[in-house]
Amino acid sequence: MPIRVQNNLPATQILESEHIFIMPEDRAFKQDIRPLRILILNLMPNKVATETQLLRALSNSPLQVDIDLLYTCSHTPKNTAIDHLTKFYETFDSVKNRYYDGMIITGAPVENMDFEEVDYWPELEEIMNWSKSHVYSTLHICWGAQAGLYYHYGVPKYPLESKVSGIFAHSMTYTKPVKLFRGFDDIFYIPHSRHTEIRKEDLLGNDKLRILSESEECGVYAVSDLKGRQIFITGHSEYDVGTLRDEYYRDLSKGMNPEIPQNYFPEDDPTKMPIMNWRSSSTLLFTNWLNYYVYQETPFDLSLLPPAE
Repeated sequence: MPIRVQNNLPATQILESEHIFIMPEDRAFKQDIRPLRILILNLMPNKVATETQLLRALSNSPLQVDIDLLYTCSHTPKNTAIDHLTKFYETFDSVKNRYYDGMIITGAPVENMDFEEVDYWPELEEIMNWSKSHVYSTLHICWGAQAGLYYHYGVPKYPLESKVSGIFAHSMTYTKPVKLFRGFDDIFYIPHSRHTEIRKEDLLGNDKLRILSESEECGVYAVSDLKGRQIFITGHSEYDVGTLRDEYYRDLSKGMNPEIPQNYFPEDDPTKMPIMNWRSSSTLLFTNWLNYYVYQETPFDLSLLPPAE
C-alpha cells in the first residue's frame, strides 16, 4: 500500500523512480479506509533529503500511511527554501489539536550544545509533552533519541573524544524476543554519525526503560519504554548509501579534517563507492514499528488514545 503525501512534494519523483508507490493526497481522499497517520518532526537542515529517506523507509508496508511534515517555527532552517516549508510543512500550532498513530523525531546537528542552549528546545519540549497524549508511538532518531531520553527520563548525553561515523555491527541486548527486531539477523549493521553518546549505566538504573540493542564498537543503539510508546534509536537506519560519504566530504571542505567513516568505503578509500549492507535491517525496523507498535495498537478512533505514562 502507498505512502500518502502532499501533491508535488519533491521526494515523490525520486521515490516513484524507485518504483515506490506514492499516492497524491487528492487520490488518497477517495480511499475508503482509515490510513495510519504519521507525523514527522524534521529537525535536519536539509529537510528534502531527510524526508525522502524517511518516506522510503516507511514505504515497505502493506499499510496506507498518511504523512504530515512538521518543523519548529522557533528556528529558521538555513538549508531548506522557505517556500518548501510553507508549501509542505506545518507548525505545531496547526497540528496540536490532531491525534496521530505515530510520530518520528529526527536527529539534528546540535549535539555539541547543551539541550537548553538549542534555540527551539522549549518548543521541542512542548511537542514531546503533547506527544504523550496525542501520539501512540514516537520513534526518536539520533539526537532526537538523546533529546527524548533527556526530556522524558532525565538521561544525560556525553561528548565523545572523536566523532562516531561509519557502519557498525549490532546485536540484541534484551533477552526476550522484541517485536521491533522481529526478522533481524543475529548480527546486523547500522550507520552512526554523532559526536555524543548515551551511556548504558544511566539506562540500567531506570526501571521504566529497557535496552533492546547495542554495538560493541559504538554502544547503545535501541532503547524503549516498557510498552513501546517511546522508542529511541541512536543510529541512522534511514541513511542512503551515500549519506556518510556526503557528510565526510562536507566536513573535509570545511577544513574540519574528519576521520574516514569506519567500515564504510571499500579498503577505506573515499574515492570508492560504499556498499550498502543495512538496507534490509532499515526496512525491517520501520516496518516492524509501523506494524507492531502503531497499526496493531492504536484505536480506530484516534481521539481515544490512552495517555502515555
